[in-house]
Amino acid sequence: MAMDAAAKRFFASPYFAVVGASQDQSKFGYKNMATTFSRCSSPGKTVFAWYHTHSLPVVPINPTRPTISTPSKSYNTVPSVSALPQSAETALSFLTPPAVTRKVLQEAQAVGVKAVWLQPGSFEPQDLEYAKNHFESAVGGYEDGTVGGEGWCVLVDGEDALDAAGRKWGRQKL
Repeated sequence: MAMDAAAKRFFASPYFAVVGASQDQSKFGYKNMATTFSRCSSPGKTVFAWYHTHSLPVVPINPTRPTISTPSKSYNTVPSVSALPQSAETALSFLTPPAVTRKVLQEAQAVGVKAVWLQPGSFEPQDLEYAKNHFESAVGGYEDGTVGGEGWCVLVDGEDALDAAGRKWGRQKL
């Protein structure tokens, strides 16, 4: 599946979850999107916040925090992919270090997740290959269609993919 088609399929999912969502600025899930990549970042704006501001149904996955908050809303976390209420209907964005990503990809496959988005820095080439071979839709890397210099990133490519999927979305305050 071409990457732009995979991104379109990803946003056809009814639910979303962010693996590694964090408010802790020292954690990979916060730093990965907030400071590490130049085009795939906005100061203080994380991938989890992107889902929130686009009014998409999102669940943070974090095994150590009971909630993740934006300035306008607090979200209950779930500790793992297997704890998601509708795992087979939930698309996952990954903000985890590659070693964690590998383990969570296997768990996601076991519970029937169909679509994953591996954010820049969250995977090694073999993880993306695994995702492409085990999920209906796997987004990540540098294949055709991305407008970002760091590869496929929700913050950079998300709105185009939402529009391509025909997904209705609106903006809400962070």
